[in-house]
Amino acid sequence: MEKEKISNNNLKDLGINDVDILVSFGRVASGLLKNEVMSKTDILANLEALINDPATYLFNNDGKFKNLAENVIALRKEGRFLKQLQDEFKLKEAVTDFPVWGAEHIHAGAMAQMRSAVQLPVAVAGALMPDAHQGYGLPIGGVLATTANTIIPFAVGVDIACRMCLSIFDLPAQMIDTETDKLKTMLGDHTFFGMGCTTKSHFDSSLFDSNTWGETRMIRSLRNKAYAQLGTSGTGNHFVEWGELSIADGVLDGIPAGNYLALLSHSGSRGFGGSVANHYSKIAMDKTRLPAEAKHLAWLDLDKEEGHEYWIAMNLAGEYASANHHEIHNKIARALNQQPVMMIENHHNFAWKEKLADGTEVMVHRKGATPAGKGVLGIIPGSMSTPGFVVRGKGDAASINSASHGAGRLMSRSAAFKTLDKAAIAANLIDKRITLMGSDMDEAPMAYKDIHTVMAAQSDLVEVLAKFEPRIVRMADATEKPED
Repeated sequence: MEKEKISNNNLKDLGINDVDILVSFGRVASGLLKNEVMSKTDILANLEALINDPATYLFNNDGKFKNLAENVIALRKEGRFLKQLQDEFKLKEAVTDFPVWGAEHIHAGAMAQMRSAVQLPVAVAGALMPDAHQGYGLPIGGVLATTANTIIPFAVGVDIACRMCLSIFDLPAQMIDTETDKLKTMLGDHTFFGMGCTTKSHFDSSLFDSNTWGETRMIRSLRNKAYAQLGTSGTGNHFVEWGELSIADGVLDGIPAGNYLALLSHSGSRGFGGSVANHYSKIAMDKTRLPAEAKHLAWLDLDKEEGHEYWIAMNLAGEYASANHHEIHNKIARALNQQPVMMIENHHNFAWKEKLADGTEVMVHRKGATPAGKGVLGIIPGSMSTPGFVVRGKGDAASINSASHGAGRLMSRSAAFKTLDKAAIAANLIDKRITLMGSDMDEAPMAYKDIHTVMAAQSDLVEVLAKFEPRIVRMADATEKPED
C-alpha cells in the first residue's frame, strides 16, 4: 500500500504560494507524518489554523509548530505571506468574544478554529465546550450560531446526527456479572459494525415509507444504501454497550432509586449521512469562497436550492440515525424479553433553528455538542472504561444551550498507536471489569480526557441525574478503518 503523503498542492490549498515558505512547511509536515506524530488530516488542520492565527501556536505546549509560527509572524512584518484578500467573502477583522469551558484542557488548534468561526460574516455567536479538540472547520465541541437562513455542512459534521441512545431496563445491574455470556451473545447477534456493513433483517423499516426519500436526486441515490445499513453502527468511537446505571430517587420520572441494567449506543447516519455531508460541503466551498484558513466553514443559503436540499437531507439523516439506534435497542430488548422502562436519546452533530436569549432567530450548529436547553435530557459518555452521565440541561444562554458530547480526545489516533502501551490498556480494562468486544488502541481510555474533569468544568450547563458504568463494550473490530 502506498504511504500517505502531504503534497505541495495540499499546502498550496492552504494559501501558501511563496517557495521558501512552501519548503519549510513541507519539511515540518512530512516529518510529523513520517514519524506518525499526527495524521495527515490533523497536520493540515493545524497548519490551516496556524496560518490564520500564528500567535496562538507560540504558546502551544508541544511546540511542534512554534518555529513555523515565528516564521509566519516575521514574514508578515516584512510584508510577505499576508492573508489572501481576494476571496469573495472576507472574515470580520475583529474576533468576537466567545465563552470557553475548561479552557486549560483545550489545545491551541481548537481555539484558533473557533476564532475563525466567529469571524465569519454570517456568525452571530459561538461557544466552546470542555471536550473540544480540533476538527475540520469548526472544532469538535464547537457551537456556532449563524444567521437564520445559513447552514454550514462542516459545522454540522461528516457523521450527520451522530447520536446517543440509552435504554433502561427494570432488571438488576448484577445481571452483567451473573449472565455475562448471555448479554455478550445478544451484542454479537444484534450489532453490526464497519464502513460497509449491512443487515439482512429489520425490526421496523417504516421510515422508508416516508416520501422524503424521493425529495431530491441525492437522497434517491442513497436510499438503497441507507436501507441496507439500517440498524448498523460505524467505526472509530461508535459503540453499543451494556452497563450499570445508578439512579438517585426522584430524578427520573417513575423510576425508583437503584442500580439498573442499561444499554447505551453511540453512532450516526452511516454512509447516507457521510455522502450527504461530503456532497454539500463541496458545493458550499465552491459557492461560498472564503480565505484558506476558513474554507471548511463555507455555508449554504437555505433560500437557495442547494441549501434547501441539504436541510431536507440533514433532517432525514437525523430521523435515520434515530431509527438505527431503535433497530439495535428493539432487537436486543426482544432478545432480552423485556421492554425498557425509559429511553433517552439526543443528537450531537446537527443544526437547529433556535432563538437566542434576546429573541434573535439563528441556526445553531452543534458539532460534537449536546443540546442542553432548560429541562432537556441528554447523555454524555466517557470512554470504554469510564462513566457516562444522564444529564438535564440548565438552559445557559452563554453556552447557546449546549454542553459537551463526551470526554473529548486527549490525543490523536496516530498518537495513541504510537505512545500507548497495550499491557497498560489491558490492565485498566481488567481493573474496571470491562469485557471488550472489538476496538483497538486508538479508542483506549487513555486516549481521552478525564470525563470527571470535563463534567466539573460544565456544572453550570447541566445537572447530572444518573451515572452509567460501561461493563460489556462492543465496537468495530481492530481491522476496520475509523470513519470519524
